[in-house]
Amino acid sequence: MNQKEFLAHVTPVQDRLYRLAKRLLVSEDEAQDATQEVLIKLWSYRKKFKKLKSVEAFAVTITKNHCYDKLKLKSSSNLQLVHTNYEDEHYNTVKHTENQDSVNWVLKLMNDLPEQQRLVLHMRDIEQYSNSEIAEELNLNETAVRVTLSRARKTIREQLLKKHNYGIR
Repeated sequence: MNQKEFLAHVTPVQDRLYRLAKRLLVSEDEAQDATQEVLIKLWSYRKKFKKLKSVEAFAVTITKNHCYDKLKLKSSSNLQLVHTNYEDEHYNTVKHTENQDSVNWVLKLMNDLPEQQRLVLHMRDIEQYSNSEIAEELNLNETAVRVTLSRARKTIREQLLKKHNYGIR
């Protein structure tokens, strides 16, 4: 089979092959590449055209299989990327150690607070008491509880910033 005969068989089918590839691969560029690759494959099978009942059906099958192969290849490479980028927080020992260090530092700072501030902060932020419950328990007025809590948090915040900034302003 020469080039003219091949083109006579394939040219009418070429648009259908492109539309099929575009529908399966979505991207126009990938569909054009796939169509070109299928045409090259068809050229290598040109001697078998006389044995085929339908060149069009054969070309469509090759296009469909080629596109599925491209999609499988793309899918497996995407999965590979996802797995290499995945990081499980439970097994991140560095992050866990940093978090534990921060918690220990806050507890140390809490212990360094004056007694009343430490009690109010502990009852509010750790034991989840309301301001009115703290006021009742410690025989304070609610405004005093809010002020004491605010001062305690401010002291801890300043000390943490000082630690994390390493004295840099």
